[in-house]
Amino acid sequence: MVPRRLKDHRWSQEPPQLLLAMPIMMIVIVTVVDILAPPSVHLGPFLVAAPAVTASFAGPRTTACVGAIAVAAQAVVAVVRTTLTDLNHSSQLIILILMSAFATSFAARRERHEKEVSQLRSVATAAQELVLKPLPQRVGSLRIASVYLAAESEAQIGGDLYAAARTAHGTRIVIGDVRGKGLEAVGDAALLLGAFRGAAHRQADLPALMAFLEGTVSSDLDDPAALDAATEDLGEAFITAAALDIPDDEPVLRLINCGHPPPLLLRGGHVSPLEVRDPAPPLGLTDFVETELSEEQFAFEHGDIVLLYTDGVIEARNREGAFYPLTERVDGKADTSPDALLAHLCGDLMRHVGGHLGDDAAMVAIERMPRHS
Repeated sequence: MVPRRLKDHRWSQEPPQLLLAMPIMMIVIVTVVDILAPPSVHLGPFLVAAPAVTASFAGPRTTACVGAIAVAAQAVVAVVRTTLTDLNHSSQLIILILMSAFATSFAARRERHEKEVSQLRSVATAAQELVLKPLPQRVGSLRIASVYLAAESEAQIGGDLYAAARTAHGTRIVIGDVRGKGLEAVGDAALLLGAFRGAAHRQADLPALMAFLEGTVSSDLDDPAALDAATEDLGEAFITAAALDIPDDEPVLRLINCGHPPPLLLRGGHVSPLEVRDPAPPLGLTDFVETELSEEQFAFEHGDIVLLYTDGVIEARNREGAFYPLTERVDGKADTSPDALLAHLCGDLMRHVGGHLGDDAAMVAIERMPRHS
């Protein structure tokens, strides 16, 4: 499994020395110029910029120290040019002390907020790692690679999910995307994954498995305590999902798509989407849309690779607002492996978005290998 890329928050980390040197140099320059300037020129008010700038990147202690240095510098200017009791300089000192205290208070509030955000991110990430277990690299006659790319924004921890399970006759794989963000989305993903892992080897066929998952999701949504406090409409809560059943002894795969982006089949360097004729609605919406869960069969031969992905991949935008052209980037990738394919796509996707994803993205690549390999 390609390791996920998470933003590392270190709210206790000291600011770089280069940044800290900026307000100190500002104080030195303003002080020297103010002392050498004509009596009619007063640069003391510019000293307030030093603690204000420091508060934007440093903690309250560092900000208070810079503020104290600025106050001391203002006092030196007052002594050199006139006296500390001079009305102009004493007024500047009082204002500088008040503004330094305000900047220190701001730095303390910012640091507390960053600490809270970091803790929330850590909790959500830990929950996500417990829920989203790594996929095995080899399952039966399948070679599998998976990747989870986390969004940069703390608010964008999502409910992207995937899992694989062995049955008596083959392998079943699911990928999905929970509507919403944060811990609630992670909880919904955990619900679906737990249901899949428990039922994948017990249900006779794929329609029965997906019907069971639909029942699990719908039952959870029917519980008022499980609803998001901000969500009044049940129709706003759902999970898109695609499930594959890949038998060991047949060169085929069976697919049910519940409102999820279609998988891509890579064969001989050419890519084609696995579009189903009768897609089902997302899980949790069958109360609103009546449909019959039916699987469709596609050829899946030795050397073929099927790529599953979430909408965080195809909806990733570059600076010009263009979506990531996944199909184009996969097309032409002949003689590749699942690991190599995902490594290529991850690097290409991050270059497309300039290194910053706006939403979580997950991909799973599955290759059918000869039984003896």
